[in-house]
Amino acid sequence: MDTLVQLLQLLVLLLTLPLHLMALLGFWQPLCKSYFPYLMAVLTEKSNRKMERKKRELFGQIEGLMGASGKVALLDLGCGTGANFQFYPPGCRITCLDLNPHFEKFLTKSMAENRHLQYERFVVAPGEDMKQLADGSMDVVVSTLVLCSVQSPRRVLQEVQRVLRPGGIFFFWEHVAEPRGSWAFLWQQVLEPTWKHIGDGCCLTRETWKDLENAQFSELQMERQPPTFKWLPIGPHIMGKAVK
Repeated sequence: MDTLVQLLQLLVLLLTLPLHLMALLGFWQPLCKSYFPYLMAVLTEKSNRKMERKKRELFGQIEGLMGASGKVALLDLGCGTGANFQFYPPGCRITCLDLNPHFEKFLTKSMAENRHLQYERFVVAPGEDMKQLADGSMDVVVSTLVLCSVQSPRRVLQEVQRVLRPGGIFFFWEHVAEPRGSWAFLWQQVLEPTWKHIGDGCCLTRETWKDLENAQFSELQMERQPPTFKWLPIGPHIMGKAVK
């Protein structure tokens, strides 16, 4: 099986050789950073239509965290275009964090369309190093389709726990690897080296549920969902929450 994967990877590499050469020479990454927000804007609209009910169910729980002030400090980690803004309840004070500065103009548009939220600021930083955010400064952290593309999911989850207050909640929605040994997993292995360039670092074969289980949250609730788009190599999703 490993030999077959390697042969198919080589075939895909040959078919997409210009892309890999551009990446090797350093030309692809700046181009990808520029076009990726536009791609995500299109996919976000389609994804939200398909997953609206489940997203409202997941993020509707935030309302129960509001105390007497009626406010919640929320970090949107890997915020992208602001895909989740419409599902957050009124009273959320939103801090956005993303490594790609090109998302900021999309965030401005999303905030203008979601006046029920209070926009705090946009922080350009990796999830592994959120030093601009103070310890225990957030009531809620949200991550959707982010842990697939970070350098170290383990380090990101450590940072999530650092910025959450005691009892704070991490809401997640992430795509993960297909079952090992399946043909779907084989094709994820084959396509992953090329997909990383197309998807701005996105890994198809991460078993993110293991990172969540090992992160030592006091409580973890997780359920599995089928792939959102069957025409993409992205596998099933996990959604749920973890309590600090």
